[in-house]
Amino acid sequence: MLKRLLKDFRWGVLPVPGRVIAVIFFVALFIFPLITNVRYHQSIIIFANIFVIFAVSWDLLSGYSGQVNFGHALFFGVGAYGSALLYKYLGWQPWATIPLGVLAAVLAGVITAFPALRLRGPYLSLLTMAFPLMLLGLVFAFTNVSGGEYGIGGLPRLAATPIGEYYIVLIVMSVSVLIMWKFTDAGSKYIKTGLIFHAIREDEIAARATGINTINYKLLAFIIGGFFCGLAGALYAHYTRVAGPSTLLMTMSFQAIIWVIFGGIASIYGAVVGVYTLYPLVEVLRGIIPGFRFFIMAVLVILILLFMPEGVAVWLRDKIERECPRCKLTNAAWRRDCRACGANLR
Repeated sequence: MLKRLLKDFRWGVLPVPGRVIAVIFFVALFIFPLITNVRYHQSIIIFANIFVIFAVSWDLLSGYSGQVNFGHALFFGVGAYGSALLYKYLGWQPWATIPLGVLAAVLAGVITAFPALRLRGPYLSLLTMAFPLMLLGLVFAFTNVSGGEYGIGGLPRLAATPIGEYYIVLIVMSVSVLIMWKFTDAGSKYIKTGLIFHAIREDEIAARATGINTINYKLLAFIIGGFFCGLAGALYAHYTRVAGPSTLLMTMSFQAIIWVIFGGIASIYGAVVGVYTLYPLVEVLRGIIPGFRFFIMAVLVILILLFMPEGVAVWLRDKIERECPRCKLTNAAWRRDCRACGANLR
């Protein structure tokens, strides 16, 4: 088993620059606490990891399957409030409240999907936008239960130490991104959802004509997206130790959209790059020019849309990688011949 993994790493990872960068990046994240013990810096990484799960889950639902969701914060808020309410009224710890909060987000995904599956385009987006607003109204209507504008505070920590919290969130993020990548990988030999999601996004009518049950697969996209978004919300609530109305605001949904579009929509690594570029940048600007940090971020996003419309990560990938025209294998851009079939890459 180990020999096979080493062989796959040697032939499937090392020759592809983008994959090498990804491996180095994740190794750097794991050794980051050994480099610095500044709690603020570690906190930025923890929040970024949580938001990576959030952004990638939106990309899976909207970027890959084409179900453009403007109310993705619904699942985030349901995961946060579900976990918080279980602790408040039952006294359960995170190992029990987080999975149940995630299940509540999955249920929210199913409930959202049923009316959403009847709509397309802007009508679908406007419908999904309404759901977090409805839940936000319930939060303020039943303040005795939800805590109103103050939320539910005093939640238990994810771990006894900051380092423990750091590694819990990092491991959960790594596993979550890997799973969502496999679900969206059109070239996977074992999971065909990625190819089907691509087909539905490009032409749903043609996909249905080929015998694909598009309703079931769009429902599956809502379930998977709700699952991982709810997981991000539950982690966020326990790390900040409060579940409040901010988890349901429209700005939360649009943040995920901005991160994904900045990095590159319909590319899992694009969402990761978007979060790890923009979120730390905003935090750095908070200490330098707090009044202009969002203005600078908006200008940066506009420039990216003008000059790199496919996203930063996709633009960078196209510069350092090249696909073989014959066997479709990914090669380094500086190679003249394909590493597998020997075809001329230039």
